Amino acid sequence: MTGKMEIALRKIPYFANLTKQEMHVLATRVSNKHLQRGELLFSEGDSCMGLFMVVMGEIRLFNLSPAGREQVLAVRGPGCSFGDPVVFDGGNYAASASALEDAEVLFISRTDFQNFCLEHPEVILKVIAEVGSRLRHLAGIIQDLSFTTVRQRLIALVLRLTQTSGTPSREGVHVELTQTHEELAAELGTVRELVSRNLSQLQAEGFLDVHGRTIIVKDLAGLRREQTSSK
Repeated sequence: MTGKMEIALRKIPYFANLTKQEMHVLATRVSNKHLQRGELLFSEGDSCMGLFMVVMGEIRLFNLSPAGREQVLAVRGPGCSFGDPVVFDGGNYAASASALEDAEVLFISRTDFQNFCLEHPEVILKVIAEVGSRLRHLAGIIQDLSFTTVRQRLIALVLRLTQTSGTPSREGVHVELTQTHEELAAELGTVRELVSRNLSQLQAEGFLDVHGRTIIVKDLAGLRREQTSSK
């Protein structure tokens, strides 16, 4: 079991350069947990237990408004960690975490991780760099929610998907959504009805066709111009 744990830990950037002996010591301090799709790992405001690392699947980090509306802050996949900032400040988790799909995570307690960092100061530098990157990401979310419309954010998402997973064809660029409209709404900081309404409007304007979770971008250049002109 320890050998399997060491292989999984080697894929976490914080620990990639540890020696075999150091990795073995670390593995003895780590446990693993399997989650089913939708299972909650911890809630916003819970006391920090420690650092989590994704081995398999995806973990969704989100905030929930008093009215029950979700805002997705990030999705962590294999090789990613979460819970990093509060491991050091002793505060509570600033977001909730749940499994976006069946997943496996590794866990190291707050005390064990702090002690390990004291023994390996280079890990602290990596944590600081990662936290800085995430702060920039959160600043971008705040800027988008403050200064852009749902339409603009939806167009930006569709354009991003055409680049990362789009398939060109005679009809246009095919994009397969892995999320429901409700899940998209949580990512875009809005409600499902507005996602559906804006998709229908973009279809009526001839930019794309929507068939269930398949989007065909018929006018990619036009959609890019629309994004630019809307800013």
